[in-house]
Amino acid sequence: MTATQHATTQTTPSPDVTGEYADLLEALAHHRRFLRLTTRDLTDEQAGQRTTVSELCLGGLIKHVTSVERSWVDFIQHGPQVLGNWSDMTEADWAQRADEFRMLPGETLAGVLEEYAEVARRTDELVGTLPDLDRSQPLPSAPWHEPGTRWSVRRVLLHIIGETAQHAGHADIIRESLDGAKSMG
Repeated sequence: MTATQHATTQTTPSPDVTGEYADLLEALAHHRRFLRLTTRDLTDEQAGQRTTVSELCLGGLIKHVTSVERSWVDFIQHGPQVLGNWSDMTEADWAQRADEFRMLPGETLAGVLEEYAEVARRTDELVGTLPDLDRSQPLPSAPWHEPGTRWSVRRVLLHIIGETAQHAGHADIIRESLDGAKSMG
């Protein structure tokens, strides 16, 4: 599948998923679509190009949102230990995390979008099997988390939706700066 085909492909919740579960997945699918749409008809080079003073590029934003969604879904399934302790991150850890925000040599837009689609499928499948959105777990230690804070599955999904929507907006600005194309508005 080409990058353009990946960019316009939309996941939809299973018809077996209803109610609040379906609402959450539909909101997430909506924002995923806008994020992917910003990469339509781009080359790998364009997807890695910075168009603002920010370090962000379109391919990097897709990589970051993929990583965020994967990590938080792992949190839902396996608990806070999978996210690690942000307070203990080394300079090398931060440098590796920075690579999420850029296209690295050998990475392709089609590959980045395929990985995002796979993570989206995994999330959608998991949400369809969850017995309870109220189940909560403690957040891992991080400077931006209040000690003792717990997040329900619902709150985690809302966080993933928020991250995706926020970065879709960033992506739209980057794309408009790149070649004038708009995905929203």
